[in-house]
Amino acid sequence: MRPVNLAAHTLREIDEVITHYPQKRSASLPLLHLVQADQGHISHEAIEWIARKLELQPINIYELVTFYPMFRQKPIGRRHIKVCRTLSCAIMGGYRTCAEFQRQFGAGLGEVSPGGDVTIEFVECLASCGTAPVVMIDDELHERVDAARARELSEKIKAEAGAPATST
Repeated sequence: MRPVNLAAHTLREIDEVITHYPQKRSASLPLLHLVQADQGHISHEAIEWIARKLELQPINIYELVTFYPMFRQKPIGRRHIKVCRTLSCAIMGGYRTCAEFQRQFGAGLGEVSPGGDVTIEFVECLASCGTAPVVMIDDELHERVDAARARELSEKIKAEAGAPATST
């Protein structure tokens, strides 16, 4: 009953987490987080494995994965660029910022860029409306990211990945 490539330490954490809940079902979200942290996404096989582990039907886990936007069902790039699309960011140029990231990496929304460097997503509020448009790269928030700043951030990501810089 081991999902594809789950690390031994993750399996130990999963077993430990389950003991903290009076009903196994209550450990569903923590297990999803642990699996995603280990594998980068939550595969169909992992959904089935978690369901068996918690003595649930797979649909009980699948409905969580599809409801909560922090869970991914497919792999993403090594870097994750999230551009806020809510009102303040949209008014201040968030759509242009997102388009610039897409142009810089040659990837559409939700796609992994050629070479696997990044995945770009539009997300709901990143809670920094006064400094719009905002972008989160991995876990780091960047404020007032216009198209020019998006190019700078893209070049930094490319340099860190060892990719050749593009002309702007």
